[in-house]
Amino acid sequence: VAADLAARIVATPGLRLCLPTGDTPAPVYARLAGMAQAGAISLAQAEVIALDEYLGLPPDHPARCDVRLRRELLDRLPEPPAAFHRIDADDPDPDAAADRHDAVAARGVDLVLLGLGTNGHVGLNEPGSFADTPTRVVRTAEASRRAAVERYGADPPPTAGITLGLARLLAVREIWLLVTGERKAAILARALEAPEGPDCPASFLRRHAMLRVVADVPAAAWLRHRR
Repeated sequence: VAADLAARIVATPGLRLCLPTGDTPAPVYARLAGMAQAGAISLAQAEVIALDEYLGLPPDHPARCDVRLRRELLDRLPEPPAAFHRIDADDPDPDAAADRHDAVAARGVDLVLLGLGTNGHVGLNEPGSFADTPTRVVRTAEASRRAAVERYGADPPPTAGITLGLARLLAVREIWLLVTGERKAAILARALEAPEGPDCPASFLRRHAMLRVVADVPAAAWLRHRR
C-alpha cells in the first residue's frame, strides 16, 4: 500500500489525500515516512485532509486524530505537506467546524484511505449512517469509545466526534479500504458480500466505481469470493 501510494504521489505531486488514524494505517505511514526521509518521495506539494476527529479531548491529547497524524506521519517528513487540513475540534460551535471541514473536502479529494471498524463504521460514520449522510457531528458508538480507551489511551472516552460523511466519501475520486486481522473477518464479509444497509455503513462503499479493498489473509478468511 505504501509503495502504491508513493507511486501516486510521484505521479501527482499535488495529490489531495484524506487520511485516517488507527492501527491499520500506522505501518503504511511509517513506511511512507521512511521513503520520504530517503528522498524517494516528497509530500511538499500534497494536501492532507483529516478524515475525522474526537470531540472533548485537550488539544495535545495523544489520542486525538490530528496529534496522531502528526506523530505517525507528518512530523516525520523532511518537508511538511503544502497543507494539513485538520478538523477544528476545539471550536465552541462543532457544527460550524464540521461545515468548514466539509467545504475543504468539497474542493475535491483524489484518494481516501479508510479503515474498517469492527461494527462496520468508516471514519466515525457509525451504524445507523446511510449513503447520503453528510459531514457532521456524531455520537460515537460503544465500540468506538472502547477502542479509543483501550487502543489509543483516551480517558474518559470521547462520546462525540466530527466525521466526513458517507456522501462526501462517496464523492472522492478513489477509495482504498484497508483491513487487517482476524477480528475484522466477519465484518469485512458483511460489508462486501451481504446486502448494503445502515447496520454496516462500510457496505455503502460498494457503490463507488473506484473502491479498492486491501485485506490480509486473516481479515479475508470469511469471504466467499477472494482473489
